[in-house]
Amino acid sequence: MALSILDPKTALVLIDLQHGIVGMPTAPLTSAEVLGNSVKLADAFRAAGAPVVLVRVSFAPDFSDALPGRTESQGFGGVPPEGWDIIVDELSGHPGDIRVTKHNWGAFHGTDLDVQLRRRGVTQIVLAGISTSIGVESTARAAYEHGYNVTIATDAVTDSDADAHQNSLDRIFPRLGESGSTEEVLELLAKTQG
Repeated sequence: MALSILDPKTALVLIDLQHGIVGMPTAPLTSAEVLGNSVKLADAFRAAGAPVVLVRVSFAPDFSDALPGRTESQGFGGVPPEGWDIIVDELSGHPGDIRVTKHNWGAFHGTDLDVQLRRRGVTQIVLAGISTSIGVESTARAAYEHGYNVTIATDAVTDSDADAHQNSLDRIFPRLGESGSTEEVLELLAKTQG
């Protein structure tokens, strides 16, 4: 569904823009493209006094706090690289940002994200980050289930698999909310604040 409105209390939620994730190969957009658009969004939301949430995924070195289950993607096949879970420098250094650490795909389960948003009266979230079909989609689904209006910044998300990315954009996100480009989000943010 095309982007039509931003609520007066909208937050930007950036998923897994951390060294270990941004450094992986992505498609169809590069991590640099997604990061550039995410920085534009974060700067505009901060300037408007709207909440910016930096979500990172992190685990204990032995993955003892990771969700149980038999999957192909448990861990890194060893010890994670040093600093893999640190938010990239381009987004760091803003003390007013909300920081959330998750131990699974979605940013709501097992975190205080819902409490942080509700305390601020947030009714809508704009999502961006990596990976479209995993962390972003899982967070979008949970946000919808929690009653938030959901918006996806389509040129500020990417994936390790271009087909999975496109499936999320074409089949999943239209059922959860609206989608638009970074520029469209910025235009609506300016109108909401103006």
